[in-house]
Amino acid sequence: MNNHTFRIKDIAARANVSIGTVDRVLHNRGRVSEEVRQRILAIADELNYKPNLLARALVNNKTYNVAALIPDPAADSYWQAPKAGIEKAEEELKQYGIRVTQYIFDPFHVNSFLEQADKIAASTFSGILVAPIFYRQSLAYFDKWKNDGIPFVLFNTHIPDYEPLMYIGQDSYQSGFLAGKLLHYGCKEKCSFVVAHIEEDILNSSHLLHKEQGFVDYFAKQQLAGVYNVIQADLQSTAQNTIAQQLDQLFAEAPDIKGIFVTNSKASIVAEYLQDRQITQAHLIGYDLMEKNLHYLNLGIIEFLINQNPKGQGYWGIHALADYLIFQKKNNPIKYLPLDIITKENLHYYIESDI
Repeated sequence: MNNHTFRIKDIAARANVSIGTVDRVLHNRGRVSEEVRQRILAIADELNYKPNLLARALVNNKTYNVAALIPDPAADSYWQAPKAGIEKAEEELKQYGIRVTQYIFDPFHVNSFLEQADKIAASTFSGILVAPIFYRQSLAYFDKWKNDGIPFVLFNTHIPDYEPLMYIGQDSYQSGFLAGKLLHYGCKEKCSFVVAHIEEDILNSSHLLHKEQGFVDYFAKQQLAGVYNVIQADLQSTAQNTIAQQLDQLFAEAPDIKGIFVTNSKASIVAEYLQDRQITQAHLIGYDLMEKNLHYLNLGIIEFLINQNPKGQGYWGIHALADYLIFQKKNNPIKYLPLDIITKENLHYYIESDI
């Protein structure tokens, strides 16, 4: 066939029936004789007819209520970007009936997550987007939504065993592996590297553990485990022991530290410490284009930031639900976003990028 786009009226003309009859057959509504139905379907197949799903969605006047369960940007500014992505997607898709209700929880208090998740569970939604940063507490809700036939999309943290419609985010293991390679390139002599989890409930944060495992495995697979000592540090600020004091202890116990990998968006905390202590031999890698991180990246104290594209995670999460709900399109269950390595030299390209 040529590249001509065929429409319902073309099928009607070839079948010698009305446009309404073709519409009833293609959309399986109303009564049509079996002989006419088979003739129309054969012609549609011959013409390789593709329905205009966008046009259909615009005229069906159906509303799709979607819940977005996301952490509060007021508690951690990292979450402002996915929130903005969700709102951008809703604005683009509202003409097709997508309506998003945001349920905001405190990322540092599990009861806040449970309270908002319970509100969603007590309501009726066409689909759900969730950042399951509280791993253990999320599982019961996944079971319920799956049993209720409600599609849900995960972002930021991948939990594949519960069969979400899609996961959108980075491959945490590979991003940790990449961080190991970057630090190795910056230090060819025997030394120690630190994997630092900052202000996190690490045992309940599977994506951070995957980053750590990827980092460790890089040196194991390069047969460098005996050359480079990897130190795991769970840094939590308390009234008795600040993060700076904990870092002081780390450097006292391992003065050969030449690199620090911060597994979340809080690399600026370590960068400030390195600046205050005038420590210049430790290469620093972190995540995300946060304002404080960018400050230290431009100063050269943070050498690399791995961009997780949090705005894109929220944006593509809503689009994945829209594809499924409106257009009956089931995408690949995993959408890994690129592992972008940001330096002060290429930073402006990412700052100016919309998604």
